[in-house]
Amino acid sequence: MIDYLIIGSGLAGIAFSEMALQNGKTIFVMDNNSQNSSKIAGGLYNPVILKRFSEVWKAQEQLLLMDTFYAALEDRLKAKVDFKKPILRKFFSAEEQNNWFAASDKISLAPFLSTAIITKKYPGIESPYNYGEVLQTGYVDTAILLKAYREYLIQNGLFLESSFEYESLEILPEGIRYKNIEAKHVIFAEGFGMHANPYFSELPLDGTKGELFIIKAPELVLDVIVNTSVFILPLVGDLYKVGATYNWKDKTNRPTEEGKLELIDRIKEIITCDFEIVEHFAGVRPTVKDRRPLVGTHAVYRSLHILNGLGTRGVMLAPAMAKALFNYIESEIPLDREIDIDRFLPKDKK
Repeated sequence: MIDYLIIGSGLAGIAFSEMALQNGKTIFVMDNNSQNSSKIAGGLYNPVILKRFSEVWKAQEQLLLMDTFYAALEDRLKAKVDFKKPILRKFFSAEEQNNWFAASDKISLAPFLSTAIITKKYPGIESPYNYGEVLQTGYVDTAILLKAYREYLIQNGLFLESSFEYESLEILPEGIRYKNIEAKHVIFAEGFGMHANPYFSELPLDGTKGELFIIKAPELVLDVIVNTSVFILPLVGDLYKVGATYNWKDKTNRPTEEGKLELIDRIKEIITCDFEIVEHFAGVRPTVKDRRPLVGTHAVYRSLHILNGLGTRGVMLAPAMAKALFNYIESEIPLDREIDIDRFLPKDKK
């Protein structure tokens, strides 16, 4: 009997798999490759909500864990996935500059907002009001991470590309049986696919569709990430990843003309040079209305667990949420009320 059967190999599934392996546990992972949000994610980690100049929930705690988590993961995979890179917020007015300085005076934001205005001029961007620099930022290359981790699992006989058949799950006194697999626990890390899961489908997981571009812009010369209404992330050569849109109605992974036009308009608000769209892709982020993840254990079947709802900040949240769930299962360390799925249970079922 293995310790954990993990359903899903996106950011949530990888984070829990790695947390289990680092603690000497045995795992097996299944995924049908149907969910697209981790693959198309921008991968940025940024401790500040720049739209409102407010701190991301428990940002410092997440960043500290991220550093050690992704370093250990890079060592296991022999691949670079975590790239430290400044994020610059372009100012559009003197008022925005003033708001930045007011925010940087707050105790919670002081570690993350530089008080030195960045006056450097980047070809292809007009910036009469200059930039503010966010500290402790960068991005995780989710495409490299997902591919490398899946290859690692396959090489070690720990992965099966298959849809999980819920009707084949048997609940045992001390765990579960799924076809020829017996495990102490199942971790459902299915992203938006959770809606097909009969054990957790009543949880209020919403989906927020995001569309992104890869653009080619030879006249744009950036060695930093620029973030305003969209982010512009330098890749290799003249290529940049740009995103993202937010659509709360469309729940498909298909790029749309509406999303394309919206992104083009937003790009033109930031850069003044020509660009070519090389690739246009989309995915549905697993989001929750209270903006907190879904972490916890089924109220009746105590061997079934969920790790979901990481939303737009998956690369920051995944290690911390995986650690919280692992410690809850293995050591009965209570989950933070803000992430525990019990917050959505009727009082008579708690």
